[in-house]
Amino acid sequence: MSGVSQKIVSNDEDGMRLDRWFALHFSQVPFGRIQKLLRTGQIRVDKGRVKTNTRLKTGQVVRVPPIDDAPKDSKPRFSEKDAQFLCSLILYEDDDVYVFNKPHGLAVQGGSGTKIHIDQMLKSLPNKKGEAPRLVHRLDRDTSGCLLVAKTRLAASHLGKIFRSRSARKIYWALTVGVPNPPQGNISCFLGKKKTQNGEQMAVVHKDVKGAVHSLSYYSVTDNAGRSFAWVTLKPVTGRTHQLRVHMNQLGVPILDDPRYFELENHHWERPEDLGKGLHLHARRLALPLPNGKRLDISAPLPKHMQQSFDLLGFDAARFDVQDNDPEQ
Repeated sequence: MSGVSQKIVSNDEDGMRLDRWFALHFSQVPFGRIQKLLRTGQIRVDKGRVKTNTRLKTGQVVRVPPIDDAPKDSKPRFSEKDAQFLCSLILYEDDDVYVFNKPHGLAVQGGSGTKIHIDQMLKSLPNKKGEAPRLVHRLDRDTSGCLLVAKTRLAASHLGKIFRSRSARKIYWALTVGVPNPPQGNISCFLGKKKTQNGEQMAVVHKDVKGAVHSLSYYSVTDNAGRSFAWVTLKPVTGRTHQLRVHMNQLGVPILDDPRYFELENHHWERPEDLGKGLHLHARRLALPLPNGKRLDISAPLPKHMQQSFDLLGFDAARFDVQDNDPEQ
């Protein structure tokens, strides 16, 4: 672009940091260049000097000085294959959100050694402004089920508030080795990170331990196969890392095939040969108010490995669905 321009902050950009706003509109401009333009007063908001961390408000006017740095390739690279794959996972869609049935084994976000993940794939489903959809919450790589994604920044802001207020209803299904006793109740404890031989993972800690965070989950046994296995319905109230997996292990009934929190040598049992293989934890149901004023209530079918185990143990997912009378109600 050439010459000074004035850009008005839109509704869905309300509350955005100025540096992130620039990264959205002028991705070709290096961060260092933006800092220099701010220091010299060439970038202004409502004619006043600002900093990189200034939060913008709807309707404000951003003065953008001449920027000559053009991107080498201004056309974003979209993967038709990724777009088709994500579309095959859609459980629900409207103008504001997607709900995907996330497969077991697919990461939601990138990390060390993780190149294939949903957050990257979302760039192939841009909205009308060319922006990639935004993750609203997370699921572990090995957890399957309902994953909510916002199509716009405004929807992401709305849904973020819903999750922070804990008014989103999240129901999980798990297959545990052993049957919880009592069959219905809650787990309330503090969790913190601990170093183990397999790296860092979550553990139950004393509340005074540095970094400890409170966690709360409700559980209910939906069905059981003798004393060997239980189909457990879980409702997390807080959203801590690996929360449900740690909570079930704390009850002495770890989730089947949990690669971190289930050690076979600590449990005297023989694995049935035809059980499905993989973490048996599924984000079954998600219910919450949507930005359009309607209420979403969606369920995701079981992944193949869990359905295989359910069939073997005689659990009928169609007969015993999510219980509406949660333990705390």
